[in-house]
Amino acid sequence: MTKKSRTLSIKARGLSNFESIMWLFTRLSALGMYALILVALIGALIMGARNHMNLADVMRWAFLPNVSHVQSTDLQSTDAWATPFWRLTASALLLLATAHGVHGLVVIADDYIASSKGRNVVRLVSIIFMTAMSLMGLWLIWTS
Repeated sequence: MTKKSRTLSIKARGLSNFESIMWLFTRLSALGMYALILVALIGALIMGARNHMNLADVMRWAFLPNVSHVQSTDLQSTDAWATPFWRLTASALLLLATAHGVHGLVVIADDYIASSKGRNVVRLVSIIFMTAMSLMGLWLIWTS
């Protein structure tokens, strides 16, 4: 007796359509956010935050590594915290979190809005909102 293979090709699984790609994006963007938060948290501790910051300031730095989050602490100089590396880390975290969250909003709206016109309006408004928030956040990160 021959055993049937339970594996399907990618085309047969349907992983080449937009919805499957966005499903994968949601999972990978969440993992990316966790990785960036971990990098910021470990980086802050290595840079001496454990001696000059309370836990709330360290966590605030981990979730958005922006130099303005360490200016009110006991650090002597904030120059090491204002490097392009930390700005790129904060930018990547901002963009990933915004795209991840807006995609989640669109998925939830798709579940509750029956008309395709209504879903398209919500998607358009979400894209405009995501673009505006991302640009404002990037401007704050790179100019502060």
